Amino acid sequence: MPLGEENIDLGRMLGMLLDNKWKIILLTLAFGIAGIVYAMLQTPVYQGDALVQIERTGTTTGADEIAAMLMEEEPRTAAQMEILRSRLIIGQAASQEKLDISVSPVVFPVIGNAPIVHDIPRPAFAEGRPEIWAGESISVETLSVDPELVNQPLTLEVTQGGGYRILGVEGEVLLTGQPGERIEADNPWIEIRVGEILAPAGAQFTIAKRSTQSAINSLKSRFAVTQVGESDTGVLQLVLNGTAPDEVESSLNAIAEVYLAQNIARQAAEAEKSLEFLDQQLPRVREQLGEAENSLNAYRTEQDSVDLTQETQNVLTSMVEIESRMNDLEMQESELSRRFTPNHPVYAALLDKKAQLQRERANLEDRTENLPETQQQMLRMTRDVEVTQQIYVQLLNRMQELNIAKAATVGNVRIIDFAAVLPSPIAPNTGLIVIVAMLVGLLLAISLILLRGLLNKGIESAEQLEDMNLPVYATVPRSNDQMKLVKRVKQRNDKISKHAIGSFLAKLYPTDMAVESIRGLRTSLHFAMMDSPNNSIMITGPSPGIGKSFVTINLAFVCAQAGQKVLIIDADMRKGNLHFTFNDKSENGLSEVISGKLPVDKAIRQSDVPGLHYMTRGVAPPNPSELLMRKNFAEMVNEVSQHYDLVFFDTPPILAVTDASIIGKVVGTTLLVARFGVNPPREVKIAVRRLENTGVHVKGCILNAIEKTAAISYGYGYYSYSYK
Repeated sequence: MPLGEENIDLGRMLGMLLDNKWKIILLTLAFGIAGIVYAMLQTPVYQGDALVQIERTGTTTGADEIAAMLMEEEPRTAAQMEILRSRLIIGQAASQEKLDISVSPVVFPVIGNAPIVHDIPRPAFAEGRPEIWAGESISVETLSVDPELVNQPLTLEVTQGGGYRILGVEGEVLLTGQPGERIEADNPWIEIRVGEILAPAGAQFTIAKRSTQSAINSLKSRFAVTQVGESDTGVLQLVLNGTAPDEVESSLNAIAEVYLAQNIARQAAEAEKSLEFLDQQLPRVREQLGEAENSLNAYRTEQDSVDLTQETQNVLTSMVEIESRMNDLEMQESELSRRFTPNHPVYAALLDKKAQLQRERANLEDRTENLPETQQQMLRMTRDVEVTQQIYVQLLNRMQELNIAKAATVGNVRIIDFAAVLPSPIAPNTGLIVIVAMLVGLLLAISLILLRGLLNKGIESAEQLEDMNLPVYATVPRSNDQMKLVKRVKQRNDKISKHAIGSFLAKLYPTDMAVESIRGLRTSLHFAMMDSPNNSIMITGPSPGIGKSFVTINLAFVCAQAGQKVLIIDADMRKGNLHFTFNDKSENGLSEVISGKLPVDKAIRQSDVPGLHYMTRGVAPPNPSELLMRKNFAEMVNEVSQHYDLVFFDTPPILAVTDASIIGKVVGTTLLVARFGVNPPREVKIAVRRLENTGVHVKGCILNAIEKTAAISYGYGYYSYSYK
């Protein structure tokens, strides 16, 4: 596409937007107002938050200590966040807050619970109606139903005297009761206790017994956990949204407290498992210690109290130390085996250290091979006693530590900030909604205008007609005064507008720019008729409603003003309305003349304009085209041409009927009217081709109702130059 054409297209689009700027503004404002109304009808959503900390300290075991020594501790925050979102925590909190009982007010279909949100009390006209207004509520303390009624909505209706009744899905009464009493129904089984009713008779609420999973999902969908700080700080922020601030605060506190209790229970459970393991090991170690001491005493008695040398004593001390460390690692391995597999880095590191101690012990045992047999035996037996004694003491100490830890378990989680709800709702964001709504309205208006402009490819310049080899004799601007006249003529039965009948633009507003353009057409008409066989002129067009009659009448008037004797013939025998312009009737016109019912001179009528005569369409015949094909029509044209300087024929649209093709073969000059922005170039081409196919040559075109719009990058200048 050439650069010039692309610029014209972009300019046309921008111009279309400028031409319709008020439509765009109004539609944008309408969407903005709709956004405000939408925001006002929404239920406010409040947000509460709490803060908890996961501490690194707490009850530790040997496995925890070796894990801390052998490798960097893994972050625990992500795991705790998932625990907080688990069904274990959320489910207990939902059960504690009775979120499995759903109570919602019956509201209006369109405005919803806006009266409740905006604190509007029940007016007098709403007495007895089921919709809930501000200040009206109920509390359902307990609700149990048959399994088939779980998640099924029931209606609680307040009755006279402060009581209530439960209605089923089809409106049947299931049970009745009074607040504060436990009421039970058998078929279907329902058990309910309503605590307090603050609503008038007739008010209705929708209640339902939710399933456990439904209550968990409802709470979980409103709950979020985020970490405070960039690194693994261990501080978590709990956030909960909801429409009731009190419910948000209590539910969030319940989640934090359930999480804290679960953490404490878990820490105590770990200590309990360790104690069970030590209880199993302690009797066996005590028995081993007794056997080792008895064996040592018996050997000493047998050998007459053999003492260890200094070298043997040093070896014994080293071996006891290694055995003690080995025993400690074995206890830690026993605890790690319940958590990890041998391939885990912590477990593998412990096994490596255990293997190293085994090698050191083997080296010491090699050194004792050179000792005397008595010293070797004393060394082995003494080592067994001391090692077993150390193990026994360690077990006792560990059990005492675990008992103390179990009794004083506080967990490694603490609540820093309990739940607090923001005083202002976080939704709806009225400003954002209005901005988005206005943007949607703006984009919609722009899209509709551009789409309409792209689909409407009507002619917008004389150059487009000239490119089709059609001379343009006149470009007539759109006249606001003419639009007013048209409305008055259409309302001819209105008493106020009857004075407008019998008038037309050139007569009432002679200085109008459209009339000046038609005067220019009068000058061009002389050149268009130079080679014509007669002085008859047909003015037609591709489609209806493009201003053919307007051009014909006003052109005839300005020609009569110039001193010519002019006749206008309404050749549209189907829908012609020339008689309205002259405040006359359609009878006794063209159709009667062609059919031979009326002489020509009787059908021609004198207007109040000197030199201007007219002939109406007559009574609408059933076969206008066949009438025009009679020789009477051609004879009539020859007759009136001899008595008038100019004879104008106002015809039906060529693309609708064939009347114009028949008339065009008789008259001398044919002009085609195209309306600005209405008739596309293709339509004009088809109209010209249809006329030429019947032997009618179109001398030129008249571009009517041109508008000064910004969508056209090139324009026409019209200037008023007249006496005031």
